[in-house]
Formats: sequence, structure tokens, C-alpha cells
Amino acid sequence: MTGRDMGGFKILAGNSNRSLTEAIAAYLKTPMTKCQVRRFADMEIFVEIQENVRGADAFIIQSTSFPANDHMMELLIMSDALRRASARRITAVVPYFGYARQDRKPGPRTPISAKLVANLITRAGVDRVLTVDLHAGQIQGFFDIPVDNLFSAPAMVTDIKQRLDLKNTMVVSPDVGGVVRARALAKRIDAPLAIVDKRRERAGESEVMNIIGDVQGKSCILVDDIVDSGGTLCNAAEALLEKGAKEVFAYITHGVLSGGAVARISASKLKELVLTDTIEPTAAVRVARNIRVISVAPLLGEAINRTFKEESVSSLFD
Repeated sequence: MTGRDMGGFKILAGNSNRSLTEAIAAYLKTPMTKCQVRRFADMEIFVEIQENVRGADAFIIQSTSFPANDHMMELLIMSDALRRASARRITAVVPYFGYARQDRKPGPRTPISAKLVANLITRAGVDRVLTVDLHAGQIQGFFDIPVDNLFSAPAMVTDIKQRLDLKNTMVVSPDVGGVVRARALAKRIDAPLAIVDKRRERAGESEVMNIIGDVQGKSCILVDDIVDSGGTLCNAAEALLEKGAKEVFAYITHGVLSGGAVARISASKLKELVLTDTIEPTAAVRVARNIRVISVAPLLGEAINRTFKEESVSSLFD
């Protein structure tokens, strides 16, 4: 690689997604920095950086996924360890930013936890944040340090073009709030857009799913940033098929998949759920009949390389 000396470049892995860190290090053709992140008997987290990082450009790869609080503390303590070891600059690469759904006050006397987390990360000594598909774009404004919000769309578009007939494809937003994200993907593959409008007429009644758009005979692609319980996704797929859709795929960035989500999706009418590896896939995800994982390691690796060389990151998406 050209630019600044790669000797000053350090990649460190927390425990949340080591396989992704290994893939990023392989893309960058640089070894991972030796770092021990372990627990004491009472589950306190201990970090030891086992290489010299003085004056280095350090990148911590750590999603704050389940268990979110443990992985968040690992990130904070690793940042503190690097700062005290005189790293020149610390970048937190947080592929999945936990607490992002708590970005506003939904009612009185409730927190804005995403802002608190932003404060914690900044005070721990982090100089820059790299993340993927933030649930709410305004979270970038919660930080007083630079935040690069990368998009998984290029990886998804490549996969869609390889596997689907784009002449008969329609992109679908699973709710009104996700229209901007779905429209952006539809534009990239030159496909029409439909919207699932969920509404509950009266309290206690089940949700009614109305489809805005003609999906008759189409291969539909549901697009969203997070799949958690999987209920909305499965119900949307069923509603689309009832309206005449030929088949339904889902492309989701972050596979939170809590509780019985994997079993629910496996038993659903979804032909395939495609996730990225921002959250490390569980054993259940890896063996599920209709769930597949694509990697964002090249995307993150290139963003890290450009950050290190002080080049444009936004041009990745032009």
C-alpha cells in the first residue's frame, strides 16, 4: 500500500466478532496486533496490549452486539489501554452500533441512550468512529468527533445482481420509516419500489399489512437495517405473497436475531434472508436453511485503509 508507513497501522480485535476482524486484517495484508481481552473471576474485563503501539494509528474492531454491555465495556477499556500506551490516534470500528434504537425520547422520563454511549466512547479516548448503516443518521451528531457511517448497499447490490433477474425484481420497504433506505437500493439496481404499510385499526386487534405498489408476479426484496425478532419480516413476506408476489427475499444489514427469531425465519415463507457479518453469525444462523451471510470485510478494510492514508471514504459509495 502507498501513502503513510504501514508500520504505524494497528488492527485490534475485541471478542464480539473476531472472524470479521481476521477477514479485515487479511484484506489489509497486515497481522492483527497482539492483545489480550479476558475476564477476572468476578467477570471484570481486563485488557493488555501486547505490542508497542506508541505513535500508532490504532483501529479497534468491535460490534456492540449481544451481550451488548460486555462488548461496550471491552471497547471502552481497549480505548483507554491504547490511549495510556500513547497510540497516536484511536479509531473505533463499530460495525453494529448497539443502543442505536434509543436515539430519542419515546415518552417522558426516558433516556436517550445512544447519546450516552456516544459520550462514553468519546471520553474513553476514541478519536474517530467507523460504523455501518446506523439505525438513525442523526446519531452522527451525538458525537463531537468524526463519524463515518458506511453503507452495506454495495455488497448487497453485487450479491443481488449475481443471483436475481433484475428485470422482474421489486424492492420493498417493510415499513414507511425505511423508505429512504429501500429507495436508495432500488435506484442502484434500477428496480421499482413498494411499501408495506402496517397499521392496527384498534387496540388489541392484530396488525393489518397493506401493500403500496403492484407486486404481482415480482421477485420482491425486503430491505432493512436490523432484523431482531423477525416478526415484521415474516409477516411482510406473507402479505407480499398474498398479493401475488412470486417469491420474497430479504437483505438486512444487522442480524440481531434475538429469542426464537432464527426458528421463526426458518419456518417462514421467506425464500432467503441475506445478512452481513457486522454481527458474528451464531451456530443457528450458519445452519438455517434460508439464511445466508455476506461479508462487509472488504468495505471496512478499504474504509480503514483510506482513513489511515487520509483519503476520501465517502467516494467508496459514488
